[in-house]
Amino acid sequence: MEATIEVAGLRKRFGPAVALDGMSFTVLPGQVTGFVGPNGAGKSTTMRVILGLDAADEGAALIGGQPYATLRHPLNHVGALLDAAALQPSRSARNHLLCLAHSQGLGGRRADELLTLTGLETVAKRKAGGYSLGMRQRLGIAAALLGDPPVLMMDEPFNGMDPEGIAWMRSFLRQLAAEGRAVLVSSHLMSELQDTADHLVVVGRGRVIADKSVADLIAAASGDRVRLRTAAPAEAMTVLAHAGGTVAALAADLLTVSGLSSERIVTALTASHVPFSEVSAHRASLEEAYMELTRDSVEFHAGASS
Repeated sequence: MEATIEVAGLRKRFGPAVALDGMSFTVLPGQVTGFVGPNGAGKSTTMRVILGLDAADEGAALIGGQPYATLRHPLNHVGALLDAAALQPSRSARNHLLCLAHSQGLGGRRADELLTLTGLETVAKRKAGGYSLGMRQRLGIAAALLGDPPVLMMDEPFNGMDPEGIAWMRSFLRQLAAEGRAVLVSSHLMSELQDTADHLVVVGRGRVIADKSVADLIAAASGDRVRLRTAAPAEAMTVLAHAGGTVAALAADLLTVSGLSSERIVTALTASHVPFSEVSAHRASLEEAYMELTRDSVEFHAGASS
């Protein structure tokens, strides 16, 4: 089975509210695809439609070229973590996995392998209801991997993770993609996706705003700006504005300059005897790129779902 997720023209209304408005994108094998957008953008609804939990009014969602409803032994085709709290709290982690494994015709050995892989082997016999959110996330990932599927979908998997858990999750997601799987990760933590995702699908108001590699998004947001560190920011801003630059302050001693080359900046500051300690190409963060793309798509209203 081909490791892909294809979403084509999904439209979905909940009463008068438009949740999906022509959502279309493809998740390819061998990379982590970040799925991001403001609250109400349609991320969770899209994932539910892909998994057959909600029906779209129009469009199609395919896993390896097939609708989810037609998959025999779906855990062998796609693993999903949508809600880390979706477990029986009085059941141990091992028994939780065993029940899922038996429902798909899988044996207990796979469950034990995954408890070790996700770092839960020492707490495997504890009731899952006593787990922290981060531990439940790990258990949810173990459940998603039971059938060794080529496609994985995870909704906010970094939630509840401590710094060690976040580092583990980042490395684990990259490892899964390196094995040739298609990995779709919804998250609002841009700093984690910058270090994890290869590709980003940015959505707003039920449709795709951008569908690009992380590198391309950061390059576009960086533009031609130059980063300047100086002990005399006011003087530097005056000199560079007179030279035709557009200057913005990032911090007390840090400016960004657009409209002037690095060489022109150095020449202008040197001629005016303005001190500086750094002149370099500005590299935007993924957070900057995301905020720029979604500025017009943020909705502030009660009860918004992701």
